Amino acid sequence: MRSLDAFASQKLAALDAKSLRRRLSPTRRHDGAVVERDGKRLISFSCNDYLNLSQHPSVRAAAAEAALNYGAGAAASRLVTGDHPLLSDLEKRLARLKRTEAACVFGSGYLANTGVIPTLVGPGDVVLVDALAHACIWAGAQLSGAKVIKFAHNDPADLDRLLKAERAGARHALVATDGVFSMDGDIAPLDVLSDLCQRHDAWLLSDDAHGVGVLADGRGSGALFPDAKIPLQMGTLSKALGSYGGYLCGSQAVIDLLKTRARTLVYATGLPPGSAAAALAALDLIEADPAITEVPLAKARLFTRRLGLPEACSPIVPVVLGSADRALAASADLQEQGFLVVAIRPPTVPDGTARLRIAFSAAHRDEDIIRLADAIAKLREIAS
Repeated sequence: MRSLDAFASQKLAALDAKSLRRRLSPTRRHDGAVVERDGKRLISFSCNDYLNLSQHPSVRAAAAEAALNYGAGAAASRLVTGDHPLLSDLEKRLARLKRTEAACVFGSGYLANTGVIPTLVGPGDVVLVDALAHACIWAGAQLSGAKVIKFAHNDPADLDRLLKAERAGARHALVATDGVFSMDGDIAPLDVLSDLCQRHDAWLLSDDAHGVGVLADGRGSGALFPDAKIPLQMGTLSKALGSYGGYLCGSQAVIDLLKTRARTLVYATGLPPGSAAAALAALDLIEADPAITEVPLAKARLFTRRLGLPEACSPIVPVVLGSADRALAASADLQEQGFLVVAIRPPTVPDGTARLRIAFSAAHRDEDIIRLADAIAKLREIAS
């Protein structure tokens, strides 16, 4: 086993040399936007809990009650004994939210994309993926055995060119993109992508993990484009809905196929009852007060105005600094000032684009947002 340890040590040393090694940092979340690390309380701008619903009393109570009534875990695959009643209720609510015929809940967003894509395409097919799509989309495409092609980020002309070149030689074609891109906060032109897919007989999959709950009264990025046809609407329960899990909304036929053939559903334990109940409670809150879904974007726009950045179109705002060293130094400086803003480095983002990824939530106070913007402005002045 010495060769294995030597291999791991060499890889770690190479990552250290480039400031690309990652380390886990135990973090305790408190009410609102406050977290605790190493005994110090910080205002977090790195959580994806956009509506702060993971801390909401109703959501926490629903999770606890479900654990008491159904158990802490699902105990088996959904196709064996793990399909507890809350999962059916949750799927109906998600389908209603996304206005589709049906939905399928998975154990996580990563499991959803790595299960859905290989179920629908394989050898002889082609998958065209946005260059900045989430890692789980790329993983699902690569697992499928289909031909995988990258198209330029948010570039319909490049996608059109590739579809013209590749579609005729493929049995089926699938186009996969984020709805809201997790590291840049920009939104895919789903209306134009939809038109291209219909023109070339391709299936459009949109990952709306960072759009549901915060755009279009909570319905997500797809709802910003009412005429777009998006047959595969994927998302997660772990961001604005404050819980955990993933899902795919689509036609009844597609959902029925996934429930019998998607390997990450067939061979994985079902979502715990507490997670399903928490998501249902979060959906109740959003449905009762859609105005809460507008708050994170308003907070992000306060920040971009203060810092003179292009207006935010989602709750995610990147401040690109370039090198990993510079991003780490900026993050450490902000932590000294009481802010948690984690540095994002390659391979999560392309080389030369290490950044501070700032995520806004309904729990952030305006005065803290202004203080953060001013602190970052000073860091940029020093660096320039």
